[in-house]
Amino acid sequence: MTLQTRAGGLALEMDDALRGFVALGWFEADGLNGEPLAEAFETERDASLAELARRYAGRQAADIPGVAETRSLFHRLGVDPTKTRPASEALLRRVLQGKGLPRIHPAVDVCNLASLEHQLPIGLYDRTHVKGAIFARLGRPGEGYEGIRKGFVNLSGRPMLADDDGAFGAPTSDSSRTQVTESTRALLGVIYCPAERPDQQLSLMLARVADLLARHCGATVHLVQSRK
Repeated sequence: MTLQTRAGGLALEMDDALRGFVALGWFEADGLNGEPLAEAFETERDASLAELARRYAGRQAADIPGVAETRSLFHRLGVDPTKTRPASEALLRRVLQGKGLPRIHPAVDVCNLASLEHQLPIGLYDRTHVKGAIFARLGRPGEGYEGIRKGFVNLSGRPMLADDDGAFGAPTSDSSRTQVTESTRALLGVIYCPAERPDQQLSLMLARVADLLARHCGATVHLVQSRK
């Protein structure tokens, strides 16, 4: 097991079965102001989307940096990325089709921008509903949860996150128990990074998330990064 924590914060343990496949970066964000995103974020977001559309115009998704590595990670962890696309790739496809980013929740929207830019999937959870230490491991037979707008999500043999109350997150679909809502004022975020991508890329995304949450959502962010 690898254990990383901060004083007074959540601990995360990663099972050896995931070692060599994925590195996990996670953070806690406190003091979300709950206010709608201002025009400053929309301007920053639109500039980023325009640059990505210009840079990758005419290219297939699989040829874009980061996409193939995340697809490979999903394959190795037992998830078919052509049937259940990584969220980061799904966001990229929307942008390249001219559909822009969906508006869900201020904190989710700013983290989606970072996920799109760095092509790393991210799970976001209401910190107040996560109990005890977090365990990153493979799901046990019959294990799963009620997903957000998806009914029961089967996690048997798949990478997942669990706390003292059971499973609550995965790279593919998160649980309704810990979902971010309008009343959320504290976040837990977990970033899934393929082990073959440089550590610096995970660090850069963590820094980008912290910057966006601080400037646009009023949050104080505490960063932690796991070993591979």
